[in-house]
Amino acid sequence: MDSILAKIIQRDPEQKEFHQAVQEVMETVRPVLERNPEFRKQAILERIVEPERVIMFRVPWMDDQGQVHVNRGFRVEMNSAIGPYKGGLRFHPSVTLSIIKFLASEQVFKNSLTTLQMGGGKGGADFDPKGRSDAEVMRFCQAFMAELQRHIGPDTDVPAGDIGVGAREIGYLFGMYKKLRNEFTGVLTGKSLAWGGSLIRPEATGYGVVYFAAEMLGTRGETLEGKTCLVSGSGNVAQFTAEKLLELGGKVLTLSDSSGYIFDEEGIDAEKLEHVKDIKNIRRGRIREYCEKYPQAIYVETDPGLDYNPIWTHSADCAMPSATQNEINEKDAQTMINNGVQLVCEGANMPSSPSAVDIFVENHILYGPSKAANAGGVAVSGLEMAQNSMRLKWPREEVDSRLKQIMHCIHTTCVDASAEYGLQGNYAAGANIAGFVNVVNAMLDQGLV
Repeated sequence: MDSILAKIIQRDPEQKEFHQAVQEVMETVRPVLERNPEFRKQAILERIVEPERVIMFRVPWMDDQGQVHVNRGFRVEMNSAIGPYKGGLRFHPSVTLSIIKFLASEQVFKNSLTTLQMGGGKGGADFDPKGRSDAEVMRFCQAFMAELQRHIGPDTDVPAGDIGVGAREIGYLFGMYKKLRNEFTGVLTGKSLAWGGSLIRPEATGYGVVYFAAEMLGTRGETLEGKTCLVSGSGNVAQFTAEKLLELGGKVLTLSDSSGYIFDEEGIDAEKLEHVKDIKNIRRGRIREYCEKYPQAIYVETDPGLDYNPIWTHSADCAMPSATQNEINEKDAQTMINNGVQLVCEGANMPSSPSAVDIFVENHILYGPSKAANAGGVAVSGLEMAQNSMRLKWPREEVDSRLKQIMHCIHTTCVDASAEYGLQGNYAAGANIAGFVNVVNAMLDQGLV
């Protein structure tokens, strides 16, 4: 495995995020490979870390002043052993091929854990929708889809939203796909309810994180009632993580965005959360505006020069990192342990560095890795695909019930897989092993393709 990782690094030395994702999986599936020597003979590791297809393209578009801009678009179709490629589109200046490959790799195992028939993929562009008019965002989305449309389809590759791609962007993307292909199909998920979207889809990732956290606490005879919680981010995932935490009796203390974070010792209740949604979803403002209405809260501006993230310095029972990758480093993790955090449940993709994960595991706290804990979003995307295929819409209660059951099954799968290999309580290992074995078995069944 070391030689395979060395080869990956040598081949693509700049793809550090992808290397991190691959190394994390490789280290935890080592006992699986030792027990199944045929996996090595079939070069399973070499095959599973290499995308089936990588698509890169230019996206020329025109702003409201008539100036032409050119961005770079990506779609990494990582693995289709279980079903059509499935994974979000991210519009953010930080998007690179390394970021998209890491996300696609994580998506393969995450989708596998849901038990739904979905392969893994991811895509996006280094376009920043912040500060752009609706007309500019529409023109960019149309230009992006003009190229992407030839590579996707309801039985081939079904993208969804991610950072920078919400209901507005999905609408523009779908409209262009429909015009170019002359077909109305479930080619995108996260659609508006009026034209094929599913109830609970916007809430799904955040709700799923909290359902998974509740399952973990249940193994120790505890619930979320009365637990104080640190939540990072203030987008879709963070908002609905906070909403479900409040519903189950938790107390939310923090939210953040790229400019800084707020800490409200009194707790961010339902009324305050609605104000956050107004700031972020309607006015597209910054989280610091929260303190204008609720001056008892404090706002801390992001200082890129710090070697730690100050949002994690507050005492709490639980932490739900829901902003971006690697927002918790080794120093943050130790601070969280020292301040009494007993549960970390990841809403963002790979928000904890490998050294941070090691600290969580070594201290025997309840650590829910992203590929398991935030699988609720793609799970309900899969349910949206099913509804689109049947041309019907399930009621909210049914979708929520199915989501809760899926998160329960993912939790059980992680627990069982870790126990099978003598790693009881290690959810990171359990998630990687279970997802890996499911994908590998499908690949072997289908031959050398």
